[in-house]
Amino acid sequence: MKRAGVLAGSAMAIVVAAQGAWAQDAAAELPKGWIVAAPPGIFQEPAALKKLMNASDGIAAPDRVRGDGLYPELGNMITGSGWISAGPGYRQHLFDGRVAVSGSAAVSWKLYQVVQGSVELPHLAHDHVSLGGQVMRQDLRQVDYFGLGNDSRESDGSAYRFKNTDVLGYGTYRATAWMQVNGRVGWIPQPDLLEAKGPRLTLPSTVHVFDDASAPGLASPPAFVHGDLAVTLDWRNHAGRPTEGGAFRAAIAGYSDRDHGTYSFRRYELEASQVVPLFTTKWVVALHGWEVFSDTSSERQVPFYLMPSLGGGNTLRGYSDYRFHDRDMQSFNAESRWALFAHLDVAAFYDTGKVASRPGDLDFHDMRHAYGVGLRLHNASTMLARLDVGHSTEGWHVFFKMNDPFRRTKPAFGRSSVAPFVP
Repeated sequence: MKRAGVLAGSAMAIVVAAQGAWAQDAAAELPKGWIVAAPPGIFQEPAALKKLMNASDGIAAPDRVRGDGLYPELGNMITGSGWISAGPGYRQHLFDGRVAVSGSAAVSWKLYQVVQGSVELPHLAHDHVSLGGQVMRQDLRQVDYFGLGNDSRESDGSAYRFKNTDVLGYGTYRATAWMQVNGRVGWIPQPDLLEAKGPRLTLPSTVHVFDDASAPGLASPPAFVHGDLAVTLDWRNHAGRPTEGGAFRAAIAGYSDRDHGTYSFRRYELEASQVVPLFTTKWVVALHGWEVFSDTSSERQVPFYLMPSLGGGNTLRGYSDYRFHDRDMQSFNAESRWALFAHLDVAAFYDTGKVASRPGDLDFHDMRHAYGVGLRLHNASTMLARLDVGHSTEGWHVFFKMNDPFRRTKPAFGRSSVAPFVP
């Protein structure tokens, strides 16, 4: 079997993990929650931009602890939902902060809808453990699908509407400031796979273009019991916009088909990233690698909407969102960023990757490639907005996002999506 892709991902993970001891010492030098001002850029920054970005420090940070009361839920929706999403959220701490109750709703530019409610115990075992439960309902009105395999055709593009409910429990164990273990277990009743709806819809519906052979699970999507476990080592200086440090994640997930047994499977993931300043804080290089493997027993399949996918603003930025689907996937990214102003960077990037039906086919042959340039608007700790223009053999694509390029787009409730698979 050809294992070059697997070995490359593992080698990157080892290199990144080996720097964990240095990260632990570096993180301890600053007080918890400390935000270092953004360094000056190549050019003097306009005063109005500087004041606006400084005022947003700590407010938009993805890892900050929200206070009680109403808050706006902005920019958090899965890939493909449109350039912005917004809605109200409410959080209340009870019993001297030992219990947190929250709820939020959001609607996106393409009329995707997510509603959730949760109850959490955030400060167990001297703040090392948090436990929670959640009910989430989502209506994703036009998720793209182009068929299976690395050679799927752009002309076969389609879109489907995905409606589902997820009832889950989750927990986090924070072993150290830079290491944590996350787990979830939940139940998804039978989702609805329908004709795509919504504004600016240009593709035919998946339910008319494909069948159950070319889109497994399309005809009769089952109910699932699911669970996942992930270990994360994270020594980046800021999760929302790292300028130094790295992260490593290893995860395993299981999906049990409760209707037919046909679509039960397991998923394994390895992901690593590293940000390296080059001679000056005005210039950094960011590297990212991600490998995903699906495993089933004989004659069982992975539903197409739970298969790893590749393409779009977080992986291959010269291709459409969800451009390639298959059982296994690898993605590698390199990005160089220069600080024009203290809060505005220009970037050049190169992305490559592929999907395959077997892990042994994740080698460096027939890779898909993309390259391009972008702008990054940020405060000291968080990427507020970015514009990427990418090119591939399928032409130019433009992406406007409100997250770091190597951070998976998350739904409004703040954790990675269970269904569908989101690159």
